[in-house]
Amino acid sequence: MSVAFPYTGSLFPLVFVAWVPLLLVEHNIYREKYRTSKVLLHAYITFVIYNLGSTYWIYYAEGGEAGAVMAYLLNGFLMALVFLFFHWTKRYVGQKEGYIGLLFYWIGFEYFHYHWELSWPWINVGNTFSIVPEIIQWYAYTGVLGGTLWVLLVNLLFFKIISNLVFGKESFKIQTPLIYLSLVLVLIPSLLSWWSYSAFEEKKNPIEIVVTQPNVDPYNEKFSGDVLDQLDKFVLEAEKLITDSTAVVLAPETAISRPFNEDAYEHVKAYNYLKSKVQEWDGPDLYLGASTYKIFDKKRSRASKELSNGNGFYESYNTSMVISKNRPPSFVHKSKLVLGVEKIPYSHIFPFLEELSIENGGTSGTLGVEDEPRVLTAKGFTFAPIVCYESVYGGFIAAQCRKGAEAIFVVTNDGWWDDSPGYKQHASFSRLRAVETGRYVVRSANTGTSAVINQRGDVVHATDYWVQDAFKATIHLNSEPTFYVTYGDVIGRSFAFVFFLLLVLTAVRYLRTFGKSF
Repeated sequence: MSVAFPYTGSLFPLVFVAWVPLLLVEHNIYREKYRTSKVLLHAYITFVIYNLGSTYWIYYAEGGEAGAVMAYLLNGFLMALVFLFFHWTKRYVGQKEGYIGLLFYWIGFEYFHYHWELSWPWINVGNTFSIVPEIIQWYAYTGVLGGTLWVLLVNLLFFKIISNLVFGKESFKIQTPLIYLSLVLVLIPSLLSWWSYSAFEEKKNPIEIVVTQPNVDPYNEKFSGDVLDQLDKFVLEAEKLITDSTAVVLAPETAISRPFNEDAYEHVKAYNYLKSKVQEWDGPDLYLGASTYKIFDKKRSRASKELSNGNGFYESYNTSMVISKNRPPSFVHKSKLVLGVEKIPYSHIFPFLEELSIENGGTSGTLGVEDEPRVLTAKGFTFAPIVCYESVYGGFIAAQCRKGAEAIFVVTNDGWWDDSPGYKQHASFSRLRAVETGRYVVRSANTGTSAVINQRGDVVHATDYWVQDAFKATIHLNSEPTFYVTYGDVIGRSFAFVFFLLLVLTAVRYLRTFGKSF
């Protein structure tokens, strides 16, 4: 699975057989009536290897080594537990029901992984195809979870073929229909997608943008150096490219790295400097990231912390904002937070866990979030403001598109993990968002990959890693919804519902079996 995943091998066709060895091991345990703990053990080893092999680069984040190991072990265990549910259903309900159950359990789990307290959907199986949008144009209907369903179905067919040969002692010739069916299941969606990709016609509504990549060292410079000097790194590059037609200039996550009070922005030196630049440009708006906070009389959420003088509370935010010539700034707060750095799971129940937060520069500990997905406007159009990790959440961005977003603007800082697969995977996931929503995606990275991705998922332009850069591009706005934008994760919601029904049915059958043994 790791070898198939983007940039830790990128051999994506292997994902169609990657589950077969584990399924064979499970089936042997089932046939021999070994303890179910053996399934859990083998599944745990498999999925820890998958987590480690696909996201080993998390370990490169300074100060986050222990958190990385915990992520490998915990997420591996959660995956193994879901696989165990499949085995239980197979054992106590029936083989056929078990294999059908695997589809519902796994896709239900991936859907939950977008929404619960320990959310970590980075290595959801459907993300494997982020480097080949040519074969998954139908994500515009199904989203990433449709890709997961595709992979599991093909793996089950290949498993059935090998199981018949190994355990059933059947001849290879008898497997011919299953072999043909497996190949058809791989080829038909791919070919239909390729046809759709080749015939794709973009929705035309052009605007000109300027994208900047200031390349400020996130460990040794960004949160300790002079703020205005850092701002000049993107301002001066942008000014070389701005024309009378430029609508928006993009700068990365936490471009304003010193936290400031959103309600007192007019007193912030960095804001006033950028406001003066926007007025000088006399045309484009500026969209960028900032570290901000707000002060409240009462505790507002789990992110609220008491002021040192005891006269109220404050909440810190990882913010994206628009600075315009003739109006006050608009703010939207990042809502999908990075575990361990921006969000401490279950700290609302166990407040002492906040002491375990990882310091990665800037603000750490649980941050404040929006109550619902929001959009921003600039120069008469609406866009989805995405900060870093939020770009992994297709359903979240689809909700922003339902609120009128005509393009997707991602601000990020991908310099935490050195020159590793991490920033490459992150950039590639934006290609999935383009396919799902039919929107252009524009990424402005502090460093990593700044890019423009068109409506069918092609990378139109991309920068290199660890270089200061800027470029001008024309993108096309699109307000027409895809099926996925309109209805969201239909597969995920449906399969998650059946997940619980199957688990209850399995528990009832187990209790009946347990009762008969006494």
